[in-house]
Amino acid sequence: MSLSQKIIEDLKKAMKAKDTSRVSCLRMLKTAMKNKQVEKGRDLEDKEIQGVISSLVRKGQEAAKEFRGGDRPDLAAKEEDEIKIYYEYLPEQLTQADIEGILKEIISESSATGLKDLGTVMKAAMSRMGGKAQGKEVNEIARKLLS
Repeated sequence: MSLSQKIIEDLKKAMKAKDTSRVSCLRMLKTAMKNKQVEKGRDLEDKEIQGVISSLVRKGQEAAKEFRGGDRPDLAAKEEDEIKIYYEYLPEQLTQADIEGILKEIISESSATGLKDLGTVMKAAMSRMGGKAQGKEVNEIARKLLS
């Protein structure tokens, strides 16, 4: 079963179970997928759907941070609950130690010496990690290792 089909089936189950927060979250995901599909002009592959989900996770994390800063813990908690639902459709995320290990391998393979090589390292890292890590986190660790 493709990721798209799984999301649609889970949406149906959530609607039958009257799980309003899950229904809302999955509808938002389905809409984002449809927008990307229209943009591409074809059906999305699982990797592309994972990219859409990663984007929604990133936006949710930023929104939760802003809500916490604005003294709205209720809205921040809602965003974090949605993020947990999105993570169910992503491959298991790598730990910080795993990311660091992969980056060290890439840096030694590419003979990267400083921040000027960050683009090369990031390109290789994101293709190797394939949706198993958020780009922002990978970028922060890569910067730390290269400086």
